[in-house]
Parts: sequence; C-alpha cells; structure tokens
Amino acid sequence: MNNNKSTIIGWVLIFAVMVGFIYLNQPSEEQLAEQARMRAMQDSIATVEAQKQLDESMAEAHYNQTLLQDSTSTLFLAAQGEEQNFTLENELVRLTFSNRGARVTSAILKEYTNQEDLPLELFNQDDESLSFMLDGKNENIVTSKLYFQPIEVSDSTLVFRLPTNGAGYIDFSYRLLPESYMLNLSVQAHGMQNFFPSSMKTMNVDWEQRVRQQEKGYTFEQRYATLTYKINGKGTDHLNEMKAETEELANLDWIAFKDQFFSCIFIADQEFKSAEVSSSPINEGSGYLKNMTAETTVFFDPSGEKASDFQFYYGPNQFQTLKESSRLSTSDKDLDLDKLIYFGWPIVRWVNRFFVVYLFDWLNSWGMNMGIVLLLLTLIVKAIVFPFTYKQYLSTAKMRALKPYIDKINDKYPNPEDALQKQQETMQLYSKYGVSPMSGCLPTLIQMPVWMALFFFVPNAIELRGQKFLWANDLSAYDDLLHWNFDLPLLGDHISLFCLLFSVVNILNTLYTMKQQPAGGDPQQQKMMKWMMLLMPVIFIFALNNYSAGLNYYYFISTLSSIIIMFVLRQTIDEKKLLVQLEANYAKNQQKPVKKSSMMARLEAMQKELEEQQKLQQQQQKKK
Repeated sequence: MNNNKSTIIGWVLIFAVMVGFIYLNQPSEEQLAEQARMRAMQDSIATVEAQKQLDESMAEAHYNQTLLQDSTSTLFLAAQGEEQNFTLENELVRLTFSNRGARVTSAILKEYTNQEDLPLELFNQDDESLSFMLDGKNENIVTSKLYFQPIEVSDSTLVFRLPTNGAGYIDFSYRLLPESYMLNLSVQAHGMQNFFPSSMKTMNVDWEQRVRQQEKGYTFEQRYATLTYKINGKGTDHLNEMKAETEELANLDWIAFKDQFFSCIFIADQEFKSAEVSSSPINEGSGYLKNMTAETTVFFDPSGEKASDFQFYYGPNQFQTLKESSRLSTSDKDLDLDKLIYFGWPIVRWVNRFFVVYLFDWLNSWGMNMGIVLLLLTLIVKAIVFPFTYKQYLSTAKMRALKPYIDKINDKYPNPEDALQKQQETMQLYSKYGVSPMSGCLPTLIQMPVWMALFFFVPNAIELRGQKFLWANDLSAYDDLLHWNFDLPLLGDHISLFCLLFSVVNILNTLYTMKQQPAGGDPQQQKMMKWMMLLMPVIFIFALNNYSAGLNYYYFISTLSSIIIMFVLRQTIDEKKLLVQLEANYAKNQQKPVKKSSMMARLEAMQKELEEQQKLQQQQQKKK
C-alpha cells in the first residue's frame, strides 16, 4: 500500500514538475527581445551577403569588360568564351566541372540519397565557389572569372589550360582516383616567368560554400555542421557550431566544410600558409545550415619548376573511409582525415576510436537490422562493464545493510549543528565494518567514458542514416510518430517516442534506485537530491526530443537493461548474509587499531576546530 502511495505521489510530483518547468521556461521579455535582436542580426547578415554578391558580380563584370576591351591584354583570350561542363566519375562519385574557373561545380555521391530519395548532391554551382588569385607584374589572374581550354579529357583525368596572349599558360590537372572519394589537383605554370614577379612565392585561394541541409532535423544537423581544420604537426579543431565565428590561422594541412554525415575537404600538400576561416548559421527553412568561407595563401612557383598540389575529398564522414582516404595522400604527411569525426574528449575519444568503432563494424558485418546492431552493441558494452556495476551495487548493499546502525547515529544527533559530529561517527562506523562509501564512486567513474562514448558515436554513425527500425523511418533523425502542426514551448511540433520511452524508463529507474539508497545524511540534502533525480528524466524529454532516434533508442535499452541488472542483483545478493560478513569484519577490526582514512582525519580536524571556536565564543559571552 505504501509503495503504491509513493508511486502515485511520485507521478503527481513529476507532472507538477513538468507543468512548472514549462511555465518557468517560457521566454521572458528580455529573452524575446534578444531573440528579436538575433533575427535582426541574421537579416542584416543576409542583406550584407546579398550586397556582397552584387558587388562581386559588378566587379567580375568590370574585370571581364576591361580585359575584353583591351586586345593587347595577356588575358584577352581567357576573358572570352562559352561555359562548358565536363564530368569525371567512378563507382562512388560523379563530379561536374566547368571550364569557367576550371573548378568543380557539382558533387554527387552515388551510394547515398537525399530526403526526396534522389542521388545526394553535396553542392552545385549556386552553392559553392573556388577561385585562385595570382598577382602579376601588370595584370592579376582571378580564375573564377576566366575561361580555360580543355586539353585532356578522359574518364578519370581532366586538364584545363589558361591561355594567354604569348605569355605562357597555366595548367589545372585533375585526376579522380578509382574507387575513392579523392580528387587530385595540380596547378603548374609554364613559360610565365615574365608575367609574374620573381619574388612571388604564394597565391591566394578563396573557397566558399553554403552547406546544404541534407537530413530531416535542422536543429540536430546544424549542431554537427562545422568548419573543421587540421594544423600541421598538431591536431584538429573547429569553429563554434552555434554562432558566427571567424579565425585567423596558419600552417593548415586541410580545411573541411563538414555536415553531420558528409564533408568537402580541401587539402594542400604544401600547406595553407595562412587562412582566415569563417562560419555563420543560416536561418531554418532556407534549405541550408551554414555559410562557410576560407581565404588562404598557399605555395606557388612562378617559374613552373614545381607544381602546387592539392587534393579534394567529397564524401561521407565514415571513419574507415576517411582513414583509408588518408593513405591516398600525395604528400608524406599523415592527413588524419578520420579525426574529422568528433568522438568526444580525449578518454572518450580513445574508447570510440579503438573499441566502439571496431565492435560496431564487426556487428554491422553480420547484415542485421541497425536496431538489432545497437541492441547487441549496448548489451556487449553492459557485459564488459558489469564487474564495475557489480562492485558499485555491492558497495550500496553494504551501506544499506548497515542502515539500522546509521539510524541510531541519526537519532543520536537530530540537530543540524551536530552534523559534523554525526558524519564523523558515521565514517567511524563504516571504517570499523570495513565499508568505504567511496568504493562505489570509482566503478561509476570507470563506466562513464564508455557511457559517454556512445553518446558521441551514435549521432556520427552514418551507417544509421536512412535505416528503419520499428516505427522509426530513420535512426539518424528524430522519430516523430506523434506530431502536430504548431510549436509547443521547448518541445516543438513533435515528440520522439524513443525519447519518451527513455524518459519514462529513466523515471522508473530513478524511483527504483532511490528505494535502494541507504538512509542517512542531512534530510534536507536527501530531499533535494531526490527532487534533482526526479527532475532530470523530465528534462530529458525536452532536451533530447530533437536528437536522433538511434541515440534515444540506445539510452532506452541501456537504462532498461540497467533496471534488469539491478533487479537481478537485488534478488541474488542476500543482505542478511552480507551483514553477517560485515559483523565478522567488525569483530576482526576490534582486535587491531582502527586505521584512519584521510577523510576521517579531515573530519576530526574540522570537529576539533569547531569545538575550539565554540569554546572561544562561550568565553567571550561570559566576559560580556
């Protein structure tokens, strides 16, 4: 009867917390003003971008018009022509090139589809621009404004030549590697020593792209869309995912315009000597996530003795694919492209890179449904950390077995001012019975990296993209089995069923765990702790509603299996026998001096200091 009453009270409290949480988190007037300011800022950015495009178009028209009007210009031939498109493709990717600018204008990944079930296009000529700029003695070359001549065209090779009026030429030589997402580019001048100053050692390269929204959920996908880069001899880093940011950098091996599951990576064999990179969010509903730019300087030899070598990666953010692509580097550097995938903080990242990835790939090789793969992955991880779970539970069970003795200490010191002395006697009791309250913390800390590893791994697993399981049509996006045509505060226009299941199971797990906790300590602190434990699962409903179904499914089965494990341990560990063992420990410890722990020593020191302060206060009161 008491259990049923407690359960009812618990659910009433949860409902009250939910209502209060929604009410308290409604936007204030200040927050609404800030949101309006952010919208105005984004509109201002859009206006600036539109003006920038207009200015660039006008500058381009002026540049071309100037060259066309001067037949004696070295670039007169390159300023006129008609745009032509060419294609290179292999088993994985189809790339479209334009002779205007000698650049890639479209990248289509053959093995992937978009939300309309059409071949996935990373970008087209309206989304992306790439321009090489070289300063001459009298004239400057801006490749995006000039027409190149196709010199060599085959299934895997394409050579564009920039013609001049008797001053030599520059070749852009592309080669698409077989069964790969890698495209090689070599830029080399021929006979142009008189066009360029002898002191010239670098050229400028401007790269810009509006990153498309490829997935179902804008909010979740934008969180993983980042401009990422690798510094030569160091690791990778990225710009802020949530706001506009610009950084000035030096000595970069590569720059990546990264989406949640796909990336365009620009690699320089001779490094980007300097780079100004920027990323800014684009409003939801536009079909895009972010606008990313990179203005760089890179090696260029005007004599033509040495080419400037580059590579492009247009493909998925798949760990093994990126790792294999790094081996295709045309330089002697380790590109570490697989580090493009953010697997969490150092310890968590190691767990993912050297354990979770390979376990997941092994399970995936069986050809099972991804829902089953995640289930087996979770159960295997649970089995591996079970010894630590067992030790943690055993520590709690020992403290629960000593509950009658702890209750006597609580009754002995009912007043708040005796809290320190009560804690001191409690620690002495634990020490005499050979129980350490901290012994349950270490197993928890050991399990945390594994638990967190899957939090970072699952959203980055492209293998889950488009995979159906139960009612979820795509495990990489939220499962909106329940949805409506208006936005609710903090919730949006849907509720993820896997998220709801996880939160409900978490509430049940919290209620069950609270029943297993030994009594003791400050009642007010205990009460506050219970409220926090109940509030967290409710917050999960709002915090994880836009997260991927795969991640919420993992949390659901992980929490459910934890409940089952705790229930089995509860049934198999006899606390009466455990108490007998603890009494034996007590009898054994009575025959030898008690060894004080560092915590016990600190508590005693605090107790002595408190007693001295009390004596001092009493003496001062007597004098008064």
